[in-house]
Amino acid sequence: MSNSIEPQNQITIIGGGLAGCEAAWQIAQRGISVVLHEMKPIKFSPAHELPGLAELVCSNSLRGISLDNAVGLLKEELRRCGSLTMEAAEVTCVPAGGALAVDRQLFSDYVTAKIESHPLIRIERSESTGIPAEGAVIIASGPLTSDALAASLTKLTGDRLYFYDAIAPIVAADSLDMTKIFAASRYGKGDSDDYLNCPLNEDEYLKFIDELNGGEKVPARDFEKVVHFEGCMPVEELASRGVETLRFGPMKPVGLINPHTGHEAHAVIQLRAENREKTMYNLVGFQTKLTWPEQRRIFQMIPGLEGAEFVRLGSMHRNTFINSPALLETTQQLKSDRRIFFAGQITGVEGYVESAASGFLAGIAAAHFVRGEPVPVPSPETALGALMHHITNADVRHFQPMNVNYGLFPELPGRVKKKERRQKLAERALVALEEWKQSL
Repeated sequence: MSNSIEPQNQITIIGGGLAGCEAAWQIAQRGISVVLHEMKPIKFSPAHELPGLAELVCSNSLRGISLDNAVGLLKEELRRCGSLTMEAAEVTCVPAGGALAVDRQLFSDYVTAKIESHPLIRIERSESTGIPAEGAVIIASGPLTSDALAASLTKLTGDRLYFYDAIAPIVAADSLDMTKIFAASRYGKGDSDDYLNCPLNEDEYLKFIDELNGGEKVPARDFEKVVHFEGCMPVEELASRGVETLRFGPMKPVGLINPHTGHEAHAVIQLRAENREKTMYNLVGFQTKLTWPEQRRIFQMIPGLEGAEFVRLGSMHRNTFINSPALLETTQQLKSDRRIFFAGQITGVEGYVESAASGFLAGIAAAHFVRGEPVPVPSPETALGALMHHITNADVRHFQPMNVNYGLFPELPGRVKKKERRQKLAERALVALEEWKQSL
């Protein structure tokens, strides 16, 4: 195709992963030219191996397909909206029971062929080291953004760029046993329900420490072998330093009186509300490298968490992401420069499907922006909207990457049976999605 694209009729995208490709496709399908910058195969990140676009670097699974799972709903919303990612997944899928999994090579090949053959998309195979000074730009450089580009982003974001994830598990509020847990802030400071507290007696604490020390850990990849900062030490690393270490750290009971006993417990695990609606709670200070099965097993030993539903499990790994609540509008536009959009894992969404969804919305928003049209934002009642609402409205002080989950959705009106809640949330979401589609 011709390379003579006028800047005012063109959108630049940096990054040819799931988010970048989905954004490019949505923009081009709306009749606007795209220049997609991808540094492979000139330069590879430590995790990438394939020369093509939209490479899946970890699992080949896009997770569950049932609407009982929020990621299943997100996939259905994307499918109904003409997502390239979902089209490619359906063409290249492999048997995976209740999940959607793909042939990694065929998936990349399919997306690459579609992007390369689109008459309005031009691919530039070179490393981007800075942000274009003019024109609309979508930054979708991913969790392993190159050092040169990261340096530019650090200046752009005012040093709100993070390079290492220390993530604690998050549990659903309605799965907690409140007969064992009590609400209180240390020394009565703040609102009484700012924190929930899980008290442990001495025997429970010692057993918990033993399990942390013996739990199976996720080995770090070579490029992730970094020295942990003291402020984000894995909880099992702290436990290995001595049996009392956690009692003087994140499990400190001082200043917390258990109303059930009238005394301080031997140790306390605090849960902090993850969202304003308080439908999810974060295990404070419990960033971890335990494997996911071990996290479920060990953390469900905590009094009050025996039946906990984990909407996000903990991890520690290299990741590049911005503090989206501080920096981005709900459209994923940079508040300080609205011609710049972010998309994908760099915004703080976690997971393949979530990255594609972020790119999908950024592409639509950028297309409307360059046409001078209002940017339509999906309702938080949809999976698309709930995810965007979270990453742009979460607590700036404690923002961490997040998968889509039903804890992000507005509550249903009236009383709804717990076993029917997800079905009704999905039904409401798909109605809201159709209304949003009409606004496009």
